[in-house]
Amino acid sequence: MFSLDLLISLGTLTLMEIVLGIDNLIFISILVAKLPLDKQQNARIMGLSLALICRIGLLFMVSYLVHLTKPLVTLFDHPISIKDLILITGGIFLIYKSVKEIYIKVEKGEEDEHGHKPIKSAYSSIISQIVLIDIVFSIDSIITAVGLVDNVYIMIIAVVISMIVMLIFAKPISNFVNDNPSIKILALSFLIMIGTMLVGEGFHAHFPKGYIYFSITFALVLEVINMRMRKKQA
Repeated sequence: MFSLDLLISLGTLTLMEIVLGIDNLIFISILVAKLPLDKQQNARIMGLSLALICRIGLLFMVSYLVHLTKPLVTLFDHPISIKDLILITGGIFLIYKSVKEIYIKVEKGEEDEHGHKPIKSAYSSIISQIVLIDIVFSIDSIITAVGLVDNVYIMIIAVVISMIVMLIFAKPISNFVNDNPSIKILALSFLIMIGTMLVGEGFHAHFPKGYIYFSITFALVLEVINMRMRKKQA
């Protein structure tokens, strides 16, 4: 259990889970902002805890998940498996939610067309969306993890550690994203990219994730510089 090879595998897998969890954190930060302030932290903890339980359950079904890659139907000359359908559906949902949020932010701002503050979303609806989108992200990362580690308990430890890290940083990231409108638009644009990537991967068009993470990091660094410049000018 404490051999060097297993520790290296654990570290590699944990790092991968944390990196892949960044987009999940951004999605959560945008969702929980729709709740009253006194419920936001509880929603983060509840959503991520339920997502953790779902991920551990999926890990114990890992041998079954691998079989989800078998072709089910053919669409546009591409063999589509159950995994592909999950990725396509999840990607379309992510694109829809992100475009809708950008529209609300740009066109309506903090008020609706009648000049009223937007109605806060239902707590259960937010939790459900957090868990569902986490399952979509989990399917791909778990199947990828199978190629790195063949020990399900190492996978579980890596997932638990990554979830703890996400719980620690969920609130600061949420506050930063929601307190800076330009960062929120940037984050939503990032989610559109991720959604497009999921749909593309569902149709077997593979995109190197490094390019996507580099582009969003580059854009984020530029926006932080712009924020500092605007602050100094003010």
